[in-house]
Amino acid sequence: MRTPDGGGEVRVMRFGGGDGETKTTTWLKNDLTKTFSESEMGRNTVIRDNAKKVTTTIMEMMGRKSGFYATDEDQAQMRKRMDSMMQSRGGQNGSIGAGSNTPATYSVIYLDESKKIAGYACKKALVVAARSNRSDTTTVWYCPDFKLQHLVSTGGAAGGFGGFNTTSGPTGMELLNGFPMRYERNMPRGRQMTVEVTKLVIDKEVADKEFEISKDIEIKAMKDMQNGSGPGMQIRIAGQ
Repeated sequence: MRTPDGGGEVRVMRFGGGDGETKTTTWLKNDLTKTFSESEMGRNTVIRDNAKKVTTTIMEMMGRKSGFYATDEDQAQMRKRMDSMMQSRGGQNGSIGAGSNTPATYSVIYLDESKKIAGYACKKALVVAARSNRSDTTTVWYCPDFKLQHLVSTGGAAGGFGGFNTTSGPTGMELLNGFPMRYERNMPRGRQMTVEVTKLVIDKEVADKEFEISKDIEIKAMKDMQNGSGPGMQIRIAGQ
């Protein structure tokens, strides 16, 4: 199965243990990706232009909308500053945080288990992230029949979703022989996050207006914002 050139739509329901539920819809068309997320905390829309390498984030909280855009270079510079801050804190607190920024090496273990998710036959795999000080394992159910351009996973805490953290580097999901339809990841303080695709539409023509930004929303450059740390993101996906 292959997705049509016109685009497609993916609906994701994300569950975070103790953090409520986030419902996400993502649209994909050519080089454009739009993800809309809604939770008790508010609404987020992330529009990614892969041709221009620009990500625009629009936040809606308490009826107020605001947004910012960032190039891949802007995001890379911000991550360097954050990594420097984390390393500095690790040095001040002994072993606390030491090694936490070490890039992970990913591998995939394929298991002989299968089940249907959103009507698609999926197989089970373990994505293992090995770092110098620990190893983390994510349980994934993937559909081997297809992959989606510009969308390597179904969101959550990892990057690569068409969301803000699009240039954060590999997450291991890109190594899978198919598209992740569900994954389970352990989070800090004993929580668990589950992300699952509940609907996948690949025969729908996505209109160009889906990716237009309303002129009444003020969009600033991320690098010009005073609180350069930026807000947290919740993610929904749209894919081609």
